[in-house]
Amino acid sequence: MNKEDIIAFFETIDKYYGSKTEITEGLCTDMEHLDANLTTWNLSEFELIRSAYRKTGEKLMMEGSNMYYEISADRIIGFEQSGRHKFEFIELYGNSVFRITKIRFHYKY
Repeated sequence: MNKEDIIAFFETIDKYYGSKTEITEGLCTDMEHLDANLTTWNLSEFELIRSAYRKTGEKLMMEGSNMYYEISADRIIGFEQSGRHKFEFIELYGNSVFRITKIRFHYKY
């Protein structure tokens, strides 16, 4: 994981303001043998209005009109750009509790 890539992502996220944003979130207990059938998944869609970094608590925040989503910067153990306008974060929340956050921006450029 490269922290500079995460910083670059949030420094340029404003280009996605106004875009439909899909967040697919998965909770799992075994990243080594990830099985989609044994992972709890949630899907949210919203138009991205703003983003920010909340220094107290070290949270990366994305907001829509009826949606608010945070990623714990201090818990990130993985980050990658998985495709054009697609990004994936992995956070560690316990000895074996992981949150996978897949973000897809429907961006016209």
